[in-house]
Amino acid sequence: MGVSVDIDALLHLLRRCKPIVMDRRAVHQVTEKELSDYVTAVDFHVQSFLGRELHQRWPEVQMLSEEQPPEGLDFNRPCWILDHIDGTSNLIHDYQESSISLALWDGEALAFGAVYNPFTDELFHAARGQGAFLNGAPIHVSNRPDLLHSLMIVGTCPHYKERAQETCDMIRRVFERSEDIRRGGSAALEICKVACGRADGFVELELMPWDYAGGTAVLLEAGGAATDLEGSPLPMVLSSPCVISNGFIHAEALEAARG
Repeated sequence: MGVSVDIDALLHLLRRCKPIVMDRRAVHQVTEKELSDYVTAVDFHVQSFLGRELHQRWPEVQMLSEEQPPEGLDFNRPCWILDHIDGTSNLIHDYQESSISLALWDGEALAFGAVYNPFTDELFHAARGQGAFLNGAPIHVSNRPDLLHSLMIVGTCPHYKERAQETCDMIRRVFERSEDIRRGGSAALEICKVACGRADGFVELELMPWDYAGGTAVLLEAGGAATDLEGSPLPMVLSSPCVISNGFIHAEALEAARG
């Protein structure tokens, strides 16, 4: 990995966040940053806890997150990529489809990723070259061979309402060419659903690295494919459109997403 990390210790840290996420009083301490873009006291508490614990154990590793933007970071060096709560609107509404996502960028590629849903106690993780796991059991993408028979997940870019028409057009194309579509509201979990074969693909027109990095590390180790709309690997340190698949349907998913 370039950085020596204890995977069991990382997974234990994520599980220790469950009581923080379940604190409904903190959930209801909400700040609206922009239209449909919220942050709660839970976000800050998870950020504070994990930021402190990670720095104490691995002080040489930088941190990128929604509340710690990339200015001043050197992406040629190791960096945590953290989403303290992916699916904040879900959390506020008690929809129970929210996650904590953590990835390790080693300066060249993703070395580790984990996504934890405290509501279901499902913890996905992967380390480069070691396979992908859900609560310790190996997982793999589906072998669905074509888009027509695939279950697809779509994202709505809720923070970019000015792109509503573009997003809806993409969703219509994906829906028309696939078996059916779903929408959960946590991109990290959506990617992991593809990684474990519950769905065959996921598309969204704009995601930040903290939205997609942790899940992508799991997906790649589970045998899936992750690119931007041009078919290039996701940048991991920049915002990007995301096309995620089991690999078999990737060309068709790209075509549907691009239009």
